[in-house]
Amino acid sequence: MKPTAIAETRTMTVIALPLIFAYLADVLMVLTTKMVVGRLGAVELAAAGISTDLAYQMCIVLMGFFSVVGVLVAGARGANRREDIVPELIRGLALAGVLGLGVTFIVLNLGTVLRFTGQDAEVIRLSESYYGGFAFAILPIVWFGVLRSFAAAMMKTGFVLAITVAAVALNYLLMQGLVHGSFGLPRLGIAGAALAWAITMWLKALCLGAYIFLLLRRQGLPLGRVAAASPVAYAPLVRLGLPVAGIVAMEIGLFAVTALLSGAMGAGQLAAFQIVMGWISVPFVISLGFSEAAMVRVAYFAGASDQPAARQAGHLGMAVGVAVPLLLVLIPVLAPEQLTGVFLDPADPLYGQIAALVATLLLIGAVFQVFDSLQVIASHVLRGLKDAVMPMVIAAIGYWVIGLGGAYVLGFALGWGVAGLWWGLAMGLAFTAALLAWRFELLSRRQFSM
Repeated sequence: MKPTAIAETRTMTVIALPLIFAYLADVLMVLTTKMVVGRLGAVELAAAGISTDLAYQMCIVLMGFFSVVGVLVAGARGANRREDIVPELIRGLALAGVLGLGVTFIVLNLGTVLRFTGQDAEVIRLSESYYGGFAFAILPIVWFGVLRSFAAAMMKTGFVLAITVAAVALNYLLMQGLVHGSFGLPRLGIAGAALAWAITMWLKALCLGAYIFLLLRRQGLPLGRVAAASPVAYAPLVRLGLPVAGIVAMEIGLFAVTALLSGAMGAGQLAAFQIVMGWISVPFVISLGFSEAAMVRVAYFAGASDQPAARQAGHLGMAVGVAVPLLLVLIPVLAPEQLTGVFLDPADPLYGQIAALVATLLLIGAVFQVFDSLQVIASHVLRGLKDAVMPMVIAAIGYWVIGLGGAYVLGFALGWGVAGLWWGLAMGLAFTAALLAWRFELLSRRQFSM
């Protein structure tokens, strides 16, 4: 039976809030990296920022792929198939290990990408001492993503928040110590930030893994048909996960290419891009938390063949997930210089140029954040209906044809610079958000065939 809108909003919020704070903690780790390293200089900020973004964004693509573990587990719960719950988790962890090793190899060779895209020579030199260490954080980041998706499907997200908050504190202490030599730790400069990431991520993943193991034992969930060695057993995960990963890769790739294009304009433009993206990520992850909560609720009701409830969950997720972050994104528009001062020393020679760029980009960011929030939630609720192929096609056109095409034309051909790049992003996100929301409206009116 369909719950009331108030009851469903309450349930969704219970799932979403720990995830939101956990995602915010993840963002804070990225921001901490930029703030701590930024005190070394604008070029160091640009080097650590672009290396972290490129490496972490590849992890986000894999986490998008394995977010469908939550869809499959929630669907099994809704249909009361307890024997299918643990096998979905085990297969997710096994495949994440294989794909995570592949990304680790790519990150170890990140310098090739930076040189090919014409980044500043000093940025490339400094980044080499960073991404080599960050590569060892890839596997635990991906495994943690699988475990977090499983916890959301089981409606057990409180510990995710607790361990993530603890990880932020640990990461900050390690980073201050290893970058600047505080607390009696060796001063390693930019390389110390990468080492702090690796240590923190391994401890974080191991703690959540131990919690999930105890949860499985406490609930007495059967192993069921794990069939971990059978390729056929992975078919549902791969079939749904691949287009989802494609959607995430195209969105992440859009921002990664924009970062590289910003870097091609100069270290100052890249630093401004890093600062604004650092703030924009805060309201975005609020939408991301609600999107994951809405996704598992839609999947749960779909598994129970309750179409009205699934439709309501999707609508509520989109409404709440857009309204809340919209309020936050307007805050720094009123005080852009204060935001720049958080990341960069005012005595830096490039400070004035970067602060002016940040003020301009924040105004544009306030516009496109609405569409960015809507598109990520619409994509997730469609994922809850196991619809991923057509959303991937929509994302390909919106992100890469309209978004990146518009960014290049406005930024380079018309000479608008970094501001033109961001207006291009806004155009692509608006197109994608409108079509994805419209598609959910159409599909949610039909009977499920899951």
